[in-house]
Amino acid sequence: MDRAQKQESIETLKGVFAEAGAVVVTHNLGLTVAEMTDLRGKLREQGATLKVVKNTLAQKALDGSVGEAGDALFTGPVAIAYAADPVSAAKVVVDYAKGNEKFAIIGGLMGQQVLDKSGVSALATLPSLDQLRGKIIGLIQAPATKVAGVLQAPAGQLARVFNAYATKDAA
Repeated sequence: MDRAQKQESIETLKGVFAEAGAVVVTHNLGLTVAEMTDLRGKLREQGATLKVVKNTLAQKALDGSVGEAGDALFTGPVAIAYAADPVSAAKVVVDYAKGNEKFAIIGGLMGQQVLDKSGVSALATLPSLDQLRGKIIGLIQAPATKVAGVLQAPAGQLARVFNAYATKDAA
């Protein structure tokens, strides 16, 4: 890898660290190509990405912004999982780590905050952005439905009264 490629990789990683909701740092020692492909597919379904990174390039991309604790995450065979939604990548990675002992979660980065393994697990238990949106829409729609029902009830009663008078006069 020449100097230009390294600089391009650093700039790409800077963009990932800046734009991602959360970055989960993992060790992938001994995973087969099939297992990595399976993990990447599961992450892609949730809108997340897995990227194997070079430790020195990741540390240069962070540029000390998260301190020594953030730099310490990048040792050994490291891959990062990230997505715009802070929860989706963490959910998939934590679930995959439970079923595969060769795959370990080291920690994570969320903005300027460094998360340990338990912090990533706690992040994975939160509802996803889509689930939260669904709950909010449900809360907003419920009162609107009730208001429509209340407003519609007097008009329906009035229509039934007119219908009763019309059928009475016709008879």
